[in-house]
Amino acid sequence: MFEYQAPENLLRDRIILVTGAGSGIGRTAAKTFAAYGATVILLGRTLEKLEQVYDEIEAAGHPQPALVPLNLESAQEHDFVELTNTLEQEFGHIDGILHNASLLGVRTPIESYDPVIWQQVMQVNLNAPFLLTQILMPLLDKAENASIVFTSSTVGRKGRAYWGAYGISKFATEGLMQTLADELETTSNIRTNCINPGATRTQMRANAYPAENPASVASPEDIMPLYLYLMGSDSLEVNGQSLDAQ
Repeated sequence: MFEYQAPENLLRDRIILVTGAGSGIGRTAAKTFAAYGATVILLGRTLEKLEQVYDEIEAAGHPQPALVPLNLESAQEHDFVELTNTLEQEFGHIDGILHNASLLGVRTPIESYDPVIWQQVMQVNLNAPFLLTQILMPLLDKAENASIVFTSSTVGRKGRAYWGAYGISKFATEGLMQTLADELETTSNIRTNCINPGATRTQMRANAYPAENPASVASPEDIMPLYLYLMGSDSLEVNGQSLDAQ
């Protein structure tokens, strides 16, 4: 596990957008960021799940979060522009984005990969994070320092059979992060990195490895130290890195 002990008020007064915040790693990250003082913007496609996370953050006495029900698979540029306008009016800036939402797609040879599913996976895993980042850049620029965190994968570093669009989308995510980090290195206070969560107890993991015992892999809570580190001020000098949570 990545070793880091976060100070209690690490994220106080920081405004952080989390995609895929309704379940799995995104849900845990949102609750964890809130516990360390952040105002979290919960973005996801299922309002009911987002409301549950919202209620849990409120009940814990943490800063009141914001809700953004948005399906990244069908979202168009104008949806992201509308979101940015709303966030600008509400907050004036944002301090961080965790691009966590991902689709697994299907595990099958490239030769027989369904083109419709391919497009869906690429839309959610790559195109939506690109558009969201691009359109939110002015709000990130207004922060004293801002952190963009993309979600990568072991199969996004070395191609593995049958991982199809998911693995390839993660290769592209690594490329997007590196390109952005290089562009912003000397011109901006925005830093950009990737997290590879590793084997984590989520529904996506269960779908990918149905025979695996869930108790044999880390929980989302176990991997939070790296998420906190990259969102807080202790990582100000870290840019263009792809780091392992475990």
